[in-house]
Amino acid sequence: MTFTRRHFFAAGLATALPLRAFAHVEQSAEDWVVPEEFLPRPVRFSEPQTPGALIVDPDYFALYHALTERRGMQYSVGIGRGNLYESGAFTLGAKKEWPSWTPTRDMIARDPEQYAKWADGMPGGPKNPLGARALYLFDDLGNDTFLRIHGTPEPWTIGSAVSNGCVRLVNQHIIELYDLVEIGAPVLLLPKSEGT
Repeated sequence: MTFTRRHFFAAGLATALPLRAFAHVEQSAEDWVVPEEFLPRPVRFSEPQTPGALIVDPDYFALYHALTERRGMQYSVGIGRGNLYESGAFTLGAKKEWPSWTPTRDMIARDPEQYAKWADGMPGGPKNPLGARALYLFDDLGNDTFLRIHGTPEPWTIGSAVSNGCVRLVNQHIIELYDLVEIGAPVLLLPKSEGT
């Protein structure tokens, strides 16, 4: 399977269908309401996609889940800041509910004051940076890349480049997506355009 921005957006995404109602679940951030523009929305693809695939377009802060070759759902996301965003083709290698989290060595080196205290890990829960669910991205050899698509206890960061490299969704959206995707699904993180 080959995904490219050119193929995926050859004729552009068709106009998004009307927003659908979304049942809210308890959020970890008190009283924060998901803005309407960040609600999941159905889309039609201009080019056929592999059903079950996940495609992240960092220029639009969007994650697309292909439900069929031509239909999918668009979710708003936050992405890695600066040069911490990593594009590439991956496979969904693991899924975890309320996952524990351990900062990488690079994260600790970049900001020891913030991350060193968690060098031995943080248990899963509402304040954990991975949020309610995490999808683990593996390389073509089956190795964990330490890249994740996950929830967040900071839902107001959706729509911005703020993370240490992972893709983040509002907790209620990652819960929905988690239940729909299967281990082994292809995942494509498209490259950023120059200047973004």
